[in-house]
Amino acid sequence: MCFVLYAGTSMPIPQKEWRNDVPGLSVEALTERESPIAVHFSKPEVRYIGSTSGCGCDFPHVMFQNGDWPWFDDGEHDPEQEASDRYNREALVNLLQATGEQTVELYGVWDGDFMTPPAVREEIALTVIVDPSFRFREQGLYVVRVA
Repeated sequence: MCFVLYAGTSMPIPQKEWRNDVPGLSVEALTERESPIAVHFSKPEVRYIGSTSGCGCDFPHVMFQNGDWPWFDDGEHDPEQEASDRYNREALVNLLQATGEQTVELYGVWDGDFMTPPAVREEIALTVIVDPSFRFREQGLYVVRVA
């Protein structure tokens, strides 16, 4: 099962296909299967945002468990994972800045949980996403202040 991230905007974000040979984010229109996710957004254009793994799993995230988002830090740090996290955070920030929107809505869930309503709504500044301690909360809907 994968974590998946969706972005809601006023104007559609240009699509970009995911390629295994070229690391980067992808932007895709919603499939018929994913279309129920759109009910959670106030903005009319909703796109799937894929990380360097193709799904959203390379966006740092925490799972919703027992009404909370526990995050366990064992004290060991994997330099490759930290580099991947940083790359995906920065690429997402760049993508959101390129939209020209004042705010962008982001919602992350487990693949298939498209009708699951947000467990939390939060307004954040764009710069929060690049903070190494930031993790997307599964079932968290974020209103990101871009400008």
